[in-house]
Amino acid sequence: MLRTGVTRRTVTVAAVALAAALTAPALASAEPAPPAAELPPFFLPSPDQPLPDYAQIEALASFAPAILGAAAGPTDVAAAPQADLLGQARALLESSALPDSVKSTLERVITFLDGSGGGGPELPPSDGPVIAQFLYPTIGKGCISDSADSVGTALAVPGPATLPPPGPPAGQAGFVFTALGTAPIAQTQEAPLTVTWLNLDNRRTGTQDLTGASNINPDGPATLSAIADTGPGRVLAVVSGSITTQSKEDPAAPSRTCGFLPTIGTVYVP
Repeated sequence: MLRTGVTRRTVTVAAVALAAALTAPALASAEPAPPAAELPPFFLPSPDQPLPDYAQIEALASFAPAILGAAAGPTDVAAAPQADLLGQARALLESSALPDSVKSTLERVITFLDGSGGGGPELPPSDGPVIAQFLYPTIGKGCISDSADSVGTALAVPGPATLPPPGPPAGQAGFVFTALGTAPIAQTQEAPLTVTWLNLDNRRTGTQDLTGASNINPDGPATLSAIADTGPGRVLAVVSGSITTQSKEDPAAPSRTCGFLPTIGTVYVP
């Protein structure tokens, strides 16, 4: 049982009812790494923020396949049978023992999908860059040390923009993931961290590896990114998988690989 009081069986039933395969070949780049880049402060959360509750993040992550599956149906998510499935998801939330904060996040995702009134993330002031933080942070067990977990945050940047390097052009989106408190990203990743995205308006989909090719925050924390050819429209995305880090202070130390629970994001690409 999840420690929030909702059983895995309940979550799994919802996921099976809504899930559909959403996969595409990973994209790779043979271009040389660009010069090192640092993310500006507004891209990064405070490194001393309190660690989120793992059970709540686990409950949210358990819904990610169901949410993607509902969106990936062959017809408009606002029409049957997707509307019926989203209605079932709402009913499940109302009857579950999930905390109100978790229910609120999932409600925002469902609202974004069914088009009933927004649901996307709040954007920064118009004089700043257009960024869309993912709806909740995620956690990587043992990512900092055997006894220290990392808070992972993801965000999306609609083009045209300069970050993440080389910057997404118009009609594309950049995705950035940062594992707070970790050593720099290792040159070789044992298992990929991926972003699976779906444009709700033009139905494009893809699954891509987030990599260190853009050379962001080379001294840490580990930061990975990817640029996706989403086309314009409402984009739903899930980031999940593993990262491998390597200490710069002690190059002889073994690398560290850890996995992060899925986190869900929404962004509008003009």
